[in-house]
Amino acid sequence: MIELIPAIDIIGGQCVRLTKGDYNQKTVYGEDPALIAKDFEAMGFKRLHVVDLDGAKSKHIVNDEVLRRITSATALTVDFGGGIKTDEDIEKAFAAGAAMVTVGSIAVTCPELCERWIKEYGAEKIILGADVRNGKISINGWKEDSTEDLVPFLGKYVEMGVKNVLCTEISKDGTLGGPAIELYKTVMDVFPEMHLIASGGVSSNEDIYRLEESGVPAVVFGKAMYEGKIDVEKLLAWAKK
Repeated sequence: MIELIPAIDIIGGQCVRLTKGDYNQKTVYGEDPALIAKDFEAMGFKRLHVVDLDGAKSKHIVNDEVLRRITSATALTVDFGGGIKTDEDIEKAFAAGAAMVTVGSIAVTCPELCERWIKEYGAEKIILGADVRNGKISINGWKEDSTEDLVPFLGKYVEMGVKNVLCTEISKDGTLGGPAIELYKTVMDVFPEMHLIASGGVSSNEDIYRLEESGVPAVVFGKAMYEGKIDVEKLLAWAKK
């Protein structure tokens, strides 16, 4: 059964969502991310994806105290990303209660550091962030496109032992336009053992059902939850079957 992971994105300590990663297209959904996380836990979710959008833009962790409040207030398994560029950043994330960290930009710009983290912390604690635009990996809060093509980029890290990959199709993110299922099928065909986490575009329960049918192991969703387009009770009942 596909793993269901609601998301909290943070700017200025608030829970927000962007459209296509555009910081100028921001909607605030809550003043206190910890309260929202408690609500998700009360609904029955076990996992949570937290993104420090300030950190992604600033190139260092900014909202680790918000992460700490979330992990102190809930028993959710939290993965955290955004601005993790240095040993100090990754240490801050784990110290604030993250069970896993998502590394994206640094995986492009400094693969040697990522490889060391994989060895030091264990591959199960590292999620490779693969944010895709026009087939290329984007970095630094989606502000820059790299020259890295998706499949070779993933292959390099699979060889290092990475199993968990969060793949976001940027053109879909925050649009409620449906997930990039063909992209995820392509990735799963090449890397069938990968724990691929689909991200971007989920607009309904049906989108999640389609991802499950396509063999995608996990899905992150945010805006659809906040906009009331996902029937949570029905989704969780389906997931228990």
